[in-house]
Amino acid sequence: MDDLSWETLDSAVDYACPGFDVRRDEVRFPDGETDGFHYVDEPPAVVVLPLTPDGDVVVIDEWRQAVGRVNRGIPAGTMEPEDGEPKDSDSENGDPETTDAIERAAARELAEETGYEAAAFERLTTVEPTNGMANSVHHHVLATGCEPTAERELDHNESIAVETVPYDDLLAAVVDDGLRDGRAVTAVLWYELLHR
Repeated sequence: MDDLSWETLDSAVDYACPGFDVRRDEVRFPDGETDGFHYVDEPPAVVVLPLTPDGDVVVIDEWRQAVGRVNRGIPAGTMEPEDGEPKDSDSENGDPETTDAIERAAARELAEETGYEAAAFERLTTVEPTNGMANSVHHHVLATGCEPTAERELDHNESIAVETVPYDDLLAAVVDDGLRDGRAVTAVLWYELLHR
């Protein structure tokens, strides 16, 4: 595959904002030509599929400015420095330190966005959801035994309502296009593959 690789000659941030940067790499293609390539540069994130002891899913309804509507989803957010730094190769191999970092981030996001805490966490998968235009890495985690025992701490720019729905209703929403959030769809499908 080396004959497909691009060589990065230079890299710089063209635009920075809270949450992500837009980066421009100067690259050399396999044929020797050079050009600039822009992409979204952002830290790794966690996506949490939270199940209550009864098997219902804790979902969130959140305003999404980019699409101009309220969107149903599940808790998700950027990993913070205090969570630790996951490495792509380690997360797939179950490295304990990386697993701990992902679980810390998952627990924090679950509590902050929903007020729920989980009895246990389990890795579902790690994906690169838009690797043609972003370096995003999403660690999908199953949280079980979730109970509303934490204090919510929403960011100033989060408008979120929380409810629980039967898992089969959420799965049906994946099938009939009622669930449009790609992160939530990925988590539900991986849960189906691994546990049902």
